[in-house]
Amino acid sequence: MRAARLRYAGADTRGPDMSKRDSALRFDNQLCFSVYATAHAFARAYKPLLDPLGLTYPQWLVMLILWERDGVALKDICEKMELDSGTLTPLVKRMEANALVRRQRDAQDERVVRIFLTDKGRGLRVQAQSVPAALGCATGLALPEVLRLRDEMNGLRAHLNAAAE
Repeated sequence: MRAARLRYAGADTRGPDMSKRDSALRFDNQLCFSVYATAHAFARAYKPLLDPLGLTYPQWLVMLILWERDGVALKDICEKMELDSGTLTPLVKRMEANALVRRQRDAQDERVVRIFLTDKGRGLRVQAQSVPAALGCATGLALPEVLRLRDEMNGLRAHLNAAAE
């Protein structure tokens, strides 16, 4: 198994060629950096599209969730975004301060905090209609390629999450 992992990574330890052996440790060969740098590139590409809406990229993601279903529990938003409540709560509080959302304790279970869109937050959806198409153009990919790549990334994330557990 170990030898298979080394060969997969491009490091065959049977030969004397150190460059082959060390290729798994080359910065330019790291998939993780490509994903990391691409995430930053996405954030940079979204910025000029989201600035007129007064949203940051993480706030955009919260709004997408709420536009699909209003009144979502904060815990459910955390799970969907794969963030902890300590990260998401300050972000939602800033959105509340900007009158985009309101937080409300659940009537049946006061431990649950639900997030609701305000009129301003609902109205922002109309202004946001052009964002996905503009970002799609920025990728330089056709829609079927985008969907395939998204599915592959979701599969990769699932495999990595399973390996981490």
